[in-house]
Amino acid sequence: MLLTLAAERKVLFVGGKGGVGKTSVASALALARARNGGRVLLVSTDPAHNLGHIWDAHVSDAATRVFTAGGHVDAVEIDPQATIERHFAAVTATMMKLLPERLHRSAKAHLELAKTAPGSHESAVLERIAELIDQGMDRYDLVLFDTAPSGHTLHLLSLPEKLTGWTESLLASRSRSDRFAAAARGLIGGEDPQADADSELRRTLIARRDRFARMNKTITDDTLTGFVVVTLAEKMPVAESLDIVRQLHGLGIDVASLVVNRRSPADAGAFLAERRKHEDTCLHELRDRLRTVPMTELPLLVRDMAGEDALEELAALLTAA
Repeated sequence: MLLTLAAERKVLFVGGKGGVGKTSVASALALARARNGGRVLLVSTDPAHNLGHIWDAHVSDAATRVFTAGGHVDAVEIDPQATIERHFAAVTATMMKLLPERLHRSAKAHLELAKTAPGSHESAVLERIAELIDQGMDRYDLVLFDTAPSGHTLHLLSLPEKLTGWTESLLASRSRSDRFAAAARGLIGGEDPQADADSELRRTLIARRDRFARMNKTITDDTLTGFVVVTLAEKMPVAESLDIVRQLHGLGIDVASLVVNRRSPADAGAFLAERRKHEDTCLHELRDRLRTVPMTELPLLVRDMAGEDALEELAALLTAA
């Protein structure tokens, strides 16, 4: 089921409560899709990146090839600071062209402070996600996001629609100001030295609005995008998973699959058999509440989930499931 999903959708988000094995599942799914001939872009949005450790490779904010067989997997660990630096370098260059030289120093000081303003980090992550979706859908068969723990991810996914609306309001305000300015120039005559600056600002706002609008349209299109919720057969992860599903539905995002990770064997002694019964009880509510969402169960594995051999084992289990 998961491999079929990875073949049918262009964008998948893998998320859930912290510590449930999101990165392992995302990486194994990427490997399985690549073995099936797919070109996969695997992206970590979690500040505590683990892709490099799991693939035993140096992974950065630039796409790095970590696997080739039939298709391939390119991996990215989003670096918010690098995104912030690129963004503010572009803003600074624009402002220096538009402002008189006497204001350059104060403008640069203001922009340096803005880099550390509240919200800069998440704004940078969101910008990079939107950019990678734009680029990735053209260059890859699947863009697969290994996300941060659920609260952070759900907040990020709610922002594109909000930011699109906010930018629309800002553009409307700019339009009213432009009309008043044009009327004033018609009355008093002369050129407006601020016209070039306003035009540059408008282009920037429109580009930002369009990017977030495309992202929102993509993530809410269930023919293109799905969310895979990873959980454990335990009371707290199950409760949080149900809440994640509720919030994703509220955002218009399709919950395409559930993965129950690290299931205890039922035939490996009394202790694990008893634990398996407890897990079955926890999963009963999940199955009952989410009957239409396909569920995959993965066993508890002996080895550490790091390196290609471990990912091959998990990918084989996903493929078989």
